[in-house]
Amino acid sequence: MEIRRALPQDIRELLHCLKMRSKYAVLLVFVISLVIIEKENNFISRVSDKLKQSPQALAEANSTEVSPESAENGSLASLQELDAAFSQLRSHLYNITQQLAGDGDPGPRRHVLLMATTRTGSSFVGEFFNQQGSIFYLFEPLWHVEKSVAFLPGGASAVGSALVYRDVLKQLLLCDLYILENFISPAPEGHLTPFLFRRGSSHSLCEEPVCTPSTKKVFEKYYCKNRRCGPLNITLAAEACRRKQHVALKTVRIRQLEFLQPLVEDPRLDLRIIQLVRDPRAVLASRMVAFSGKYETWKKWASEGEAPLREEEVQRLRGNCESIRVSAELGLRRPGWLRGRYMLVRYEDVARAPLQKAREMYRFAGLPLTPQVEEWIGKNTQAPRDGNGVYSTCKNSSEQFDKWRFSMPFKLAQVVQDACAPAMRLFGYKLASSPAALANRSFSLLEEAQPAWVT
Repeated sequence: MEIRRALPQDIRELLHCLKMRSKYAVLLVFVISLVIIEKENNFISRVSDKLKQSPQALAEANSTEVSPESAENGSLASLQELDAAFSQLRSHLYNITQQLAGDGDPGPRRHVLLMATTRTGSSFVGEFFNQQGSIFYLFEPLWHVEKSVAFLPGGASAVGSALVYRDVLKQLLLCDLYILENFISPAPEGHLTPFLFRRGSSHSLCEEPVCTPSTKKVFEKYYCKNRRCGPLNITLAAEACRRKQHVALKTVRIRQLEFLQPLVEDPRLDLRIIQLVRDPRAVLASRMVAFSGKYETWKKWASEGEAPLREEEVQRLRGNCESIRVSAELGLRRPGWLRGRYMLVRYEDVARAPLQKAREMYRFAGLPLTPQVEEWIGKNTQAPRDGNGVYSTCKNSSEQFDKWRFSMPFKLAQVVQDACAPAMRLFGYKLASSPAALANRSFSLLEEAQPAWVT
């Protein structure tokens, strides 16, 4: 029994030393635990063998008279006592290792990148990850990069911008949020900024301890929605990122999947890429409302039939569709570096069955879907018909996803179909052959999703 009492004290002293070392001590603790547990098993086995000897042998060894019944009860009591001590030791080791590793048993750290283009429903789908308490979620952090780095479209400049986006993404996924200080304008002072784009769209940046007391006379351009917080302390945000078990990021500013290979192969990351697509006819209809000033030419041509569309406008549309298609084809080919790391999702499928698609995305990412996420999806996919703003993430999703087709002029749909036909065929979007087909509610423009899209 002296051995049993001494072992926990030795272990406490050893583990106390390990706590003072780096996080890699966790692995050593588990190894030591296995060794000690094995020794305890051997010790119990030896004692158990002796206790199983005949009562007479035990009595002779102790020079006392013991009845068979009392000897059996004594053996059982001793075994129970040793078993309790073993369980206590194992529990003690488990608790210590969990303290060193962090709270709970959350499993491996995952990194999720939601890759999309504007007006594809990415803000809505991003909320599926923003609502999960163990995920550090960032909304469009590359907005600052785009605003600060001026690249001309096309050619080497497009490649250069993609490389900058990729390198910033890598640092953000590793919780190095200081990288943004090179792009935020005006530049942060003392790692404080009131100008992080759409800060309120990230729960992790609006909860304690990142949400510091608000400061008077400090203008918050991008503030938290449901509580008053002071300027964002980037140091506190980075620490919060490291405390969270997983990291998710949504961006519409990188489309070239091939440029992400170094991130997928980085041993520090366990990256899963979800590419979100939407019917390009619906995307154009939404952009013409959300970014009205940029699409005046399209609107005038569609409604008044004035001057024909400029060729560069159509070429830009075609180029957008082709970049999305090329990335999706690469992902669906499943090259070795991307196998099991890529998932293609259509917004229309999310709108029709949001909870089902959320489960599929979480399963793909290797994350648990929490009741909080399920509750949010239930509340935010049954919005009143008149409660859907342009930038709202609260949708009556089953009624909204194909609403565009009943207001879009057919000749506008034709332009999109001509420019984006290869991408539309890949993603299962049917072409409308006439105005009647476009506006016919009984005619679905959506083919069934392919199982191969879910890796």
